[in-house]
Amino acid sequence: MGFERYLAGVLIMIMLSFITSAQGYKFYVGGRDGWVVSPSENYNHWAERNRFQVNDTLFFKYKKGSDSVLLVTREDYFSCNTNNPIQSLTEGDSLFTFDRSGPFFFITGNTDNCKKGQKLIVVVMAVRHKPQQQPPSPSPSSAVTTAPVSPPTLPIPETNPPVESPKSSEAPSDAVEPSPPEHGSGSFKLVCSTWLVLGFGIWVSMALGLENVVCFWC
Repeated sequence: MGFERYLAGVLIMIMLSFITSAQGYKFYVGGRDGWVVSPSENYNHWAERNRFQVNDTLFFKYKKGSDSVLLVTREDYFSCNTNNPIQSLTEGDSLFTFDRSGPFFFITGNTDNCKKGQKLIVVVMAVRHKPQQQPPSPSPSSAVTTAPVSPPTLPIPETNPPVESPKSSEAPSDAVEPSPPEHGSGSFKLVCSTWLVLGFGIWVSMALGLENVVCFWC
């Protein structure tokens, strides 16, 4: 409950501040003295101590029929010219609301009293609008259109031309050549074998002949 009351109070204060800022403030010209010939504080000194904004209101307190308030130009202000007012307030206890910023010049409708100092300059402050938040500008990386990235090029392996296989007739020079058949050694063996057979036959013949001779002599 305590927090809800606090929140409600804050909301009421915010609403009142909005209403007050929309309606403006009410300033009493001359304070208790009102709009007179010889105020206790000079009107321009009083205006310099205050800050006026658009929608603020000036309250001029004077007696109806005996005085008035004239809104005039700068030239008429300094010359106390009452013949060409921009606006006249004559109803007594008059209100004037600022509808723009800039200087406003007020004088009394009595020329003699104006020359005695019954006049006022009010400068209204300029309206300060809240700057609109602009969308953030795109970053250079997002603003610049990036080119499409091509896929990485794979290195092409270097291929050597196919090596022709050597023809059967062209044998490599370092190949081992088969040794030719040994005709000499075979012939030699054949001759030796033949002589051995012949020698053995001769020996056998001689042995048989010798045996016959021995038997003959026996």
